[in-house]
Amino acid sequence: MFLVKIKDFFFANIKLISTFRQIKRLKQMSYLSFDRTLLVDLEKSLKKEILRTNRSGAYNSTTIVDCNTRKYHGQLVVPLPNLDNENHVLLSSLDETIIQYGAEFNLGIHKYDHNHFSPNGHKYLRQFEFNVVSKSIYRLGGIILSKERIMLSHEPRVLIKYKLLEGHSTIKLRFKPFLAFRNVNTLCVENDNIDKSYNEVSNGIETCLYHGYPSLVMQFSRKTEYFHCPDWYRGIEYAKEQERGYAYKEDLYAPGCFELSLKKDEEVIFSAGIESVSPNKLKTLWDNEIAKRAEKGNLFDYLKNSAIQFYKKDGDVDTILAGYPWFKSRARDQFISLPGVTLCIGDADYFDKVLSSSIPEIKEFINVKDSVTELQELGMPDALLWFIWAIQQYEIYTSREQMLEKYSDIVVDIVKFLRSQKHKNLFLHSNGLLFTEGRETAVTWMNAMENNRPITPRTGYIVEINALWYNALEFASSILKERKEEHTADLLHYQAEIVRRSFIEKFWNGTYLNDYVIDEYHDKEVRPNMIFAVSLPYSPLDRQQQKSVVDICTKELLTPKGLRSLSPKSGSYRPMYIGGMLERDRNYHNGPVWSWTIGAFADAYLKVYKTSGVSFIKRITAGFEGAIRERCIGTIPELYDGNPPYNGHGAMSFAMNVAEILRVLTMLEKY
Repeated sequence: MFLVKIKDFFFANIKLISTFRQIKRLKQMSYLSFDRTLLVDLEKSLKKEILRTNRSGAYNSTTIVDCNTRKYHGQLVVPLPNLDNENHVLLSSLDETIIQYGAEFNLGIHKYDHNHFSPNGHKYLRQFEFNVVSKSIYRLGGIILSKERIMLSHEPRVLIKYKLLEGHSTIKLRFKPFLAFRNVNTLCVENDNIDKSYNEVSNGIETCLYHGYPSLVMQFSRKTEYFHCPDWYRGIEYAKEQERGYAYKEDLYAPGCFELSLKKDEEVIFSAGIESVSPNKLKTLWDNEIAKRAEKGNLFDYLKNSAIQFYKKDGDVDTILAGYPWFKSRARDQFISLPGVTLCIGDADYFDKVLSSSIPEIKEFINVKDSVTELQELGMPDALLWFIWAIQQYEIYTSREQMLEKYSDIVVDIVKFLRSQKHKNLFLHSNGLLFTEGRETAVTWMNAMENNRPITPRTGYIVEINALWYNALEFASSILKERKEEHTADLLHYQAEIVRRSFIEKFWNGTYLNDYVIDEYHDKEVRPNMIFAVSLPYSPLDRQQQKSVVDICTKELLTPKGLRSLSPKSGSYRPMYIGGMLERDRNYHNGPVWSWTIGAFADAYLKVYKTSGVSFIKRITAGFEGAIRERCIGTIPELYDGNPPYNGHGAMSFAMNVAEILRVLTMLEKY
């Protein structure tokens, strides 16, 4: 009897362990999953966005309930360089209606005046998952319908797959497209200038509303009926634009609708692109794209996926986009982001491709007077110095030999260029420091403007620029020494020593570093820019000074989302990124948190506290586990409020933030 009880107890525990394992697997599979309770609560669900890109500038974006809240949202948004240098919303949304036994259930949702939502399709949502693809599950009685979407790599085409998972009988699906054909920065207004004509293509139609635009081609993988009944849907509102103080009402054009039938376990794929495709190939295109993607089960996996979305290939030119939805490729952002979004996810090849595109631009800039380059903001005073930092990261993640072979020449050339006083806004003074004029225009990453003047007028000797300069001189010296160019190597090392002494004299105030110095004015605001003087591979500070800087940043700036842009002790502290455009710009760098600073903080903290600081940095990165569930799912937004609960704001996805968090996670792996 006793043995039987032991046996029962043993098997009961086996079952319990098995159950725990199943739950664990389920959690891993649905790391980013939201149930009906959240989805039907529009106050919460409308704050959560999704983003899919094609790595060539086109994207698909909306909220997890498919209600657009930004003018930048759309099922298909594509760059149209023949029109301008902006993205354009072609297909704004696609409303689906399930028809069974004559009853219609519309799954779409749009916001109208007086906070009125229609048709309220979100009430049928039961689950939203974000993993290999984004997946929505709708339920209406005995009908369960899944909806998944992807963007094809390097092609402006979105694919949306519908599958009837449960259903006692055949249903009819109706699809109504809402078209915009506009620049992402504008809004569409009902007009008589649109071309309402269309052409039939295989299993769909193509149409073009305005001259100069490409045709939008909408097709299905199965035979469908199209009913042409053009109409305008007026007064659709975008809450995010209203919140930001911009125009927020739009009229969208609906050319007609498609209808097809669907039985249990059957699926259909919808395609929207600017060229037609064979409907028979849509399933293969879907499967091939899915095969390129991996299951995601943790923070690193999701940020890796987000990192790849910043890749932009335009012909032979490879760049890193600064963010979505409105940012383009910018030199500073690209060089700061590059190690994290390539090397840290094992993609050194794309690092090389981006630099293959960047180096000719840099050479033109340093060799041709008054040259204008394609890479935006390459002339910013710190851009070339951040480029050198990116090369140092390349050495860390590959090898000294590869760095010397591929990139040592350009590093030496940049340092030579800066020493020769040829940069328009970097002036090498006799004390060895670089002087920058920043009173009339923003010259650092703290670049908000008001009335064409910097809100944060950092000017003169700027702390991170001169820390980067010291770092660049020592790095170039080490390269020249390796190349047996001893005389020039010693000269640069000697110059770096002059910079180090002047740096301490100008910036060190006994406890931490001044933010900038001009004439007799020493800006003593506690800002995160000082952390780079510790974090860079070559620091001008001694050990005690490094510790003091790290400690004050920890005490006054550190939050679970990164470093504040200004200490709360400052009278200028404005932590909340809210209000109209002017208020937000004034707050932009005066309190809100910028997550990319966590990379430099981790470098500095581990440099000072070594292995004893690892657990502390791990606890900080845990703060980002929840962050990828809060705003744009699976990625990190542009900035956060400086006070709890640290709400996210700005661009949906920001490259420097994603990159530096990835770099910290990779850094911790090495320990």
